[in-house]
Amino acid sequence: MYIRREKGPIFVVLPDGSKLTRSDLPPPDTERWVARRKATVVAAVEHGLLDPSEACTMYRLSAEELDMWRAAVQEHGAAALRVTAIQKYRQL
Repeated sequence: MYIRREKGPIFVVLPDGSKLTRSDLPPPDTERWVARRKATVVAAVEHGLLDPSEACTMYRLSAEELDMWRAAVQEHGAAALRVTAIQKYRQL
């Protein structure tokens, strides 16, 4: 039996002490992006589980979109990723 080895770490430890693994990531064919799924992808990129280019390829995102998610989380937290909160956290 052949087991495919993914590149990069198997898991990362988040600041709250929880572990994030590749199996915790949303499926690559995700079409409905809720804030929780966006936050999981951002955490994976920020903590080195996924490379930004790998995340963009896997989830068919543009680099600009991923950068917007990352900036929103850094400035306002995961709540800024909610679609209904875009106007509240939008930068002028």
